[in-house]
Amino acid sequence: MLIALYRWKIKPDLEQQFIDRWSEITLYYRENHGSFGSRLHRGNDGLFYGYAMWPSIEQRATAFATGGEHPARAGMIEAIGESFPEVLLDVEADFLLPNLEPIVKSE
Repeated sequence: MLIALYRWKIKPDLEQQFIDRWSEITLYYRENHGSFGSRLHRGNDGLFYGYAMWPSIEQRATAFATGGEHPARAGMIEAIGESFPEVLLDVEADFLLPNLEPIVKSE
């Protein structure tokens, strides 16, 4: 299993737009390209953190190569003030319970 960790500083007036577009893209890759989904967090440092789970780095690469540019991506990019390099993580131990239903916090 592969985890991709992302970090962004989001423009204050576009935070909900970012959350909505991130959600659309996540569901697209989960429903169409074998992603295990993702979680998006807001840190107490003001950054947004996201991590996506994939069966393998190969499946992620294939999904990105064949999935095309999702229409929601432009709105997500527009909301980002600063983006930091992604980090790819191998899972060494996993005790998270599965989330069977999406959770989206309303503001």
